[in-house]
Amino acid sequence: MRVVLVIAWVLLLALALIPVLRRYRLAGSPSPVGGDELVKDPVCQTYVVRSRAVHRKTASGLHHFCSAECADRFRA
Repeated sequence: MRVVLVIAWVLLLALALIPVLRRYRLAGSPSPVGGDELVKDPVCQTYVVRSRAVHRKTASGLHHFCSAECADRFRA
């Protein structure tokens, strides 16, 4: 009988914690969809996924490029 009560308490505790854990996980995600954000290349005007973009920091801020060639053209 005790085993049944312990299992019931564990299930109730798990059901109470699931919504809290979901909110915590969603708060740490980079975007609401859960995917990676697209950024626009200022040279060739194409969109590239931020995690795969070539990054260059300048005096005007951080810029994202589709390739090293576009980053070099921007610098020139």
